[in-house]
Amino acid sequence: MAHKQQYRYRFRVWIVIVGMAVALLALASRAVYLHVVHSEYLQARGNARHLRVIQDHANRGMILDRNGVPLAISTPVDSIWAHPQTFLQAQKKWPGLARILDVKMLTLFRQARKHKDREFMYIKRHVSPNMAKKVMALKIPGVNKQREYRRYYPAGMITGHVVGFTNIDDRGQEGLELAYDDWLRALPGKKRVLKDRFGNIVETVESVSLPMAGKDLVVSIDRRIQYMTYRALKQAVEKHKALSATAVVVDVQTGEVLAMANYPGFNPNNRAYLRSSLFRNRAITDVFEPGSTMKPFIIAAALESGRYTARSIINTAPGTLRIGHKTIRDHGNYGWLSLARIIEKSSNVGAAKVALSMKRERLWKMFRAVGFGEKTGLQQPGESNGLLRAPEQWARLDQATIAYGYGISVTAVQLARAYLVFANDGNALPLSLLPRDKTTQSIQVMSVTTAATMRTMLERAVSDKGTGRAARIADYRVAGKTGTTHKLVNGRYVGNRYISVFAGLAPATRPRLVMVVKVEEPTQGGYYGGVIAAPVFSKVMTSSLRALNVIPDNLQKRRTVASKPSRHPG
Repeated sequence: MAHKQQYRYRFRVWIVIVGMAVALLALASRAVYLHVVHSEYLQARGNARHLRVIQDHANRGMILDRNGVPLAISTPVDSIWAHPQTFLQAQKKWPGLARILDVKMLTLFRQARKHKDREFMYIKRHVSPNMAKKVMALKIPGVNKQREYRRYYPAGMITGHVVGFTNIDDRGQEGLELAYDDWLRALPGKKRVLKDRFGNIVETVESVSLPMAGKDLVVSIDRRIQYMTYRALKQAVEKHKALSATAVVVDVQTGEVLAMANYPGFNPNNRAYLRSSLFRNRAITDVFEPGSTMKPFIIAAALESGRYTARSIINTAPGTLRIGHKTIRDHGNYGWLSLARIIEKSSNVGAAKVALSMKRERLWKMFRAVGFGEKTGLQQPGESNGLLRAPEQWARLDQATIAYGYGISVTAVQLARAYLVFANDGNALPLSLLPRDKTTQSIQVMSVTTAATMRTMLERAVSDKGTGRAARIADYRVAGKTGTTHKLVNGRYVGNRYISVFAGLAPATRPRLVMVVKVEEPTQGGYYGGVIAAPVFSKVMTSSLRALNVIPDNLQKRRTVASKPSRHPG
């Protein structure tokens, strides 16, 4: 019996040993099969489940002012995303996530259900790195973060209209951001990563293509002048309870736009309540009838015709002019006026009579030559052409009223470009929001003599006897013209709604800057351009000329005035 039991024991031991050997051999055979024979197929299946190619983001190019001050920069942020199916299985941890991200639980559930058949969904984009760190500390299955970039605008409202903004995907939507989107835009790269079963990135395997950062853009805007312009517009709107205000400042030598501002503005850093009425750049989109700021172009056309000189006399008595059913009026009976005094007194009757004495085609050619009825060359989205009808469409009344700015529509930048001709010895320049040198090609559209004569006339318009005396600047000679028009609404002029305009240049002897100011619907303190818009010109131009270190051209006169005894005690 003992022998049989020992035999059975040994037999069982060998069975176990043989069984184990067979099992090990099977495992080894299977391993060889998987790793050698079938390895490519299994590797491909594994990669299909856990290897993913994702975008590797880069930052958008900066926008810098002419002095290198940042106007738009990209800051790193994180976006929280999830694998929907895995995320749905971890609902117990959602309350903490909802609290950190300030989102509702119902929102999370709807979002996950909507994307349940996909492998990717955003939970919240563009959160701060600190917030992303708190989210990742929750260790919610399927939740991860992705590095992206968000646009930040250091000057906020001050440059909002001209710089514009981007959307959440870093694509330009308005202003310079849209106009130069191809230049500024970053090209994302691609990288292959290994993810676990919860969708978390375990390892970066390789870089498929390198990301390319966007290129920086230097623009012609001077942030100092832009700030001073915006501040003056804000003060004017608040003081006169106006609807809005717009201003443009242009460098005479190059046609560069140094400032382009609107008020009310908008903050591109906070787009929760954006409306198109706020973020459109009214300096290039909104057209208006320029009023008496058109009179200098009528007089320039008259001088260019050779039939008139600055001393030519026009009889404006009795201060009215009847054309058909329309009566054109002056503020008084000025009697006989020279062309220079027509500008000084801003005589509607005098300007209309000069316009009617010339051929319509000559006037139209002058308007077209200085840039009315066409874009300015800024290449900005939404820029308007304005309205300049063909001369054959003008009736006699149209020819008369266009002399003082009715029947033609312009933008603020168009009017600035037109006055640039007077400042630039008769040369027309396209405007630019990019830096230029002084060799920019220009077109001679009026003689040097005519341009110089017009500057002299425009100086008289800001003298003690002129309508624009509030535009004067200490130490500098100023030339400019006021304009006031009834506002056109739905094809009809509204009697108590006005647009106040001033267009001018300084220093008058050697112009450096041209500026146009438009204030829409002032309701307190008057409505004339000389009362509402001219003081804005004075404030901005004073600060701008000093900021640019422009040499004064009127110091001697100031000393003479200062040496006289004051008429008022104290």
